[in-house]
Amino acid sequence: MASPGALESAPSRVPATKVELTISCRNLLDMDTFSKSDPVVIVYIQETADKEWREFGRTEVIDNTLNPDFVRKFVLDYYFEEKQNLRFDVYNVDSKTCNLPKSDFLGQAFVALGEIIGSQRGRLERNLTGVPGKKCGAIVLSAEELSNCRDIVTMQLCANKLDKKDFFGKSDPFLVFYRSNEDGTFTICHKTEVVKNNLNPVWQPFSIPVRSLCNGDYDRTVKIDVYDWDRDGSHDFIGEFATSYRELSRAQNQFTVYEVSNPRKKCKKKKYINSGTVTLLSFTVQSEFTFVDYIRGGTQLNFTVAIDFTASNGNPSQPTSLHYMSPYQLSSYAMALKAVGEIIQDYDSDKLFPAYGFGAKIPPDGKVSHQFPLNNNPDNPNCEGIEGVLESYFQSLRTVQLYGPTNFAPVINQVACLAAQVTDGSQYYVLLIITDGVISDMLQTKEAIVSASSLPMSVIIVGVGPAEFGAMEELDGDEVRVSSRGRYAERDIVQFVPFRDYVDHSGNHILSMARLAKDVLAEIPEQLLSYMKTRDIKPLSARPQ
Repeated sequence: MASPGALESAPSRVPATKVELTISCRNLLDMDTFSKSDPVVIVYIQETADKEWREFGRTEVIDNTLNPDFVRKFVLDYYFEEKQNLRFDVYNVDSKTCNLPKSDFLGQAFVALGEIIGSQRGRLERNLTGVPGKKCGAIVLSAEELSNCRDIVTMQLCANKLDKKDFFGKSDPFLVFYRSNEDGTFTICHKTEVVKNNLNPVWQPFSIPVRSLCNGDYDRTVKIDVYDWDRDGSHDFIGEFATSYRELSRAQNQFTVYEVSNPRKKCKKKKYINSGTVTLLSFTVQSEFTFVDYIRGGTQLNFTVAIDFTASNGNPSQPTSLHYMSPYQLSSYAMALKAVGEIIQDYDSDKLFPAYGFGAKIPPDGKVSHQFPLNNNPDNPNCEGIEGVLESYFQSLRTVQLYGPTNFAPVINQVACLAAQVTDGSQYYVLLIITDGVISDMLQTKEAIVSASSLPMSVIIVGVGPAEFGAMEELDGDEVRVSSRGRYAERDIVQFVPFRDYVDHSGNHILSMARLAKDVLAEIPEQLLSYMKTRDIKPLSARPQ
């Protein structure tokens, strides 16, 4: 019998969603003499750890066409926080065995999955390259979120005449839901609350994603165990019954009664009927909008960078400085900026990023500034792409004097002013602050975060260097919501990570950057959704025309 002792185990990491990739090609090279090419596309995924390309799958071969629309789909787990690089190799094959060494190479394309999802209507066209002196045509990629990923079930159940398990009272029943696996095992997917001292309990309605309940297989067995709660954790098994998503959904318009059976009792007692019944009182399904819905609907992520130029970072010309520009490797600041920025930029159509510094004396008058543009252009602080931000950052290191103190509030308020101007869901602002030290304006920063929590924005803080970052942990509202002057943040908008936790000790900086980006960006989809939900904002594509 399944033990409820494992009920508190941590859920495994799940992707933001699953997407289905569709592939077409246009104007391919014609490599056949008496007919047109017979194309096939090989899809590769780049491994995060070793950067090796692994074949993910192949389309079917379509005979005699330069403009194929492939039927075979590719289902990919999509992680917003990771850079998921894809490679598409196109070949002309002359046999159904698809022997690549004997096939003509027609071209290839390199694309990040985020670029496809972030493109208009989830459709991206990219030129094929790789055949010298030839125009290879184009590949057209479409990403669509699988519909079963967004369905949320809300149901309510009650029970009648459950077995009495407690000596001095009635039972304290609760339900545990398990979904079946292909190998015959079961995985826990939900647990109701305990109803104390009641053989006829009515449990509160609860919601669960269809993916958790049956992983999209509507006929997959869902087993439900009934337990009597005990304080010491040795919960008594009352009985069980089985159903499926399809059966539950058919019963949504009528009360459906399930007999609770205890196999041990059934074997021992000839006249055993059941250990009570459970009734499905209600079952409704609705589609929830996801992060992908908003991105595909046209919501733009606006990425702003703020870099700490305080003197505690050390003299940039010295190798001990956190800003040291080594000819051999990027500094921690540059690595953090590049790691996060390269993923975010896929979701920003104009690739123009405002970039600021704080805590430095700036020319010509040497006044301390906490929001100076890295490109030295106050009228237009935008840099072109992440490479443009890096270039401006390196240039600023040569012209400003590192000073202090470490103030966050000015740049948070700066971005908040922009976010406050567009609150209809078409824009969402992400501020990346990279810093080395103890914050100087904690009270003002808390107030800025509380005010910004009602706006479409998130704040990412990456701490570099060996300092203690206790104050930063306080700003990250995962455990306790940030408050200021008795007012609490409307929602959690801050994610803090110390860069040192992601450094690969073998010296693999690419792996360090991938690990950092994954954890830094993991909360952005949920933070964006929390803003949209609290404002009842639908994706642009789902609004009435």
